[in-house]
Amino acid sequence: MTLNVSAQRAGIALTERQKIAWLRLIRSDNVGPATFRDLINHFGTAEAALEALPDLSRRGGSDRTFRIATVADAERELETAHRFGAAFIGIGEPDYPPALREIDGAPPLIAVKGNVRAATRPSLGIVGSRNSSVSGAKFAAMIARDAGAAGYVITSGLARGIDTAAHRASLRTGTIAALAGGLDQPYPPENIGLLQEITSGEGLAISEMPFGWEPRARDFPRRNRLIAGASLGVTIVEAANRSGSLITARYAADFGRLVFAVPGSPLDPRCHGANDLLKQGATVTTSSADVLEALAPLTQDDLLTRLDIKEPTIENTRAAPAAPDDSERNRIMEALGPTPVEIDDIIRHTALSASQVHLVLLELDLAGQLCRHGANLVSLLPNE
Repeated sequence: MTLNVSAQRAGIALTERQKIAWLRLIRSDNVGPATFRDLINHFGTAEAALEALPDLSRRGGSDRTFRIATVADAERELETAHRFGAAFIGIGEPDYPPALREIDGAPPLIAVKGNVRAATRPSLGIVGSRNSSVSGAKFAAMIARDAGAAGYVITSGLARGIDTAAHRASLRTGTIAALAGGLDQPYPPENIGLLQEITSGEGLAISEMPFGWEPRARDFPRRNRLIAGASLGVTIVEAANRSGSLITARYAADFGRLVFAVPGSPLDPRCHGANDLLKQGATVTTSSADVLEALAPLTQDDLLTRLDIKEPTIENTRAAPAAPDDSERNRIMEALGPTPVEIDDIIRHTALSASQVHLVLLELDLAGQLCRHGANLVSLLPNE
């Protein structure tokens, strides 16, 4: 079965000035994707948010100088990307991956190199063991080839083993390599040649990390999140317990994506994680048809055309709402503690407006006193 869904390119391109401001904002202290979104929603533009950062941090309780990325910093990174043959795509722009756009806390900017058309096509993620068996790698390659022939781009993490097999099998039909470090810092080194094949053909490399950023162990879950977020479903082939592939599967389930798992021998430690996923309800996958038949309804009902563009999409120049007074700020602080709580519950509990609550949370976040847990949950960080 061949996929019959045209790539959707809805969105509005950022100006060069806006892109510099966005890059400055996401590279400033304590500004992650969720904080970035809230800042744009509250202040209307990245430039207005940048002006407000020092005061917000101070009101949140920080007594140190707040580091804001400079125009020169952003221009240098843009120039580095240009020299590297890469570019940055904002979340509201036409070439941003539509499935990734809809997840909670999607990266506001991603660096890309290669064929950007791959980013707008429906994707299947394939991940698994780095020390894969011959049969596991062969099966992953079969799924990748068949899904590619059906119109899907294959997304994986450029790792050894299963990832490598999936990328190589889909070089001609399109594959996306999500990186844990900057685009100029691929890992592992032995796959640099593979990455060049991907980006010089029908594929694409993506990253949310700055150029020059060497990947560390804690960066790989972010890479796994990109794989799950950009895909309509994720296939797990040979995953050990406590592996990165299971992190990808967990993200996929959290995002409402389909999770496929290939059963393996109970005697092979490389299969324990995938077998456990099957016990938890993952789709049993013993052929390409298992994957393609499950994915088909997601494309036949034009899922990609229905994905709403999450904020921030277009900047605006509306005036920011007034900041809460001290008594209102205290009510919000009293509602917070070390236990994660839903932001909507804080709004109901305090009887304050959503904009007031979100502003105080921004202040605490920028001061390094707030922890965001996903699913709209926040808590106070313990005092050191």
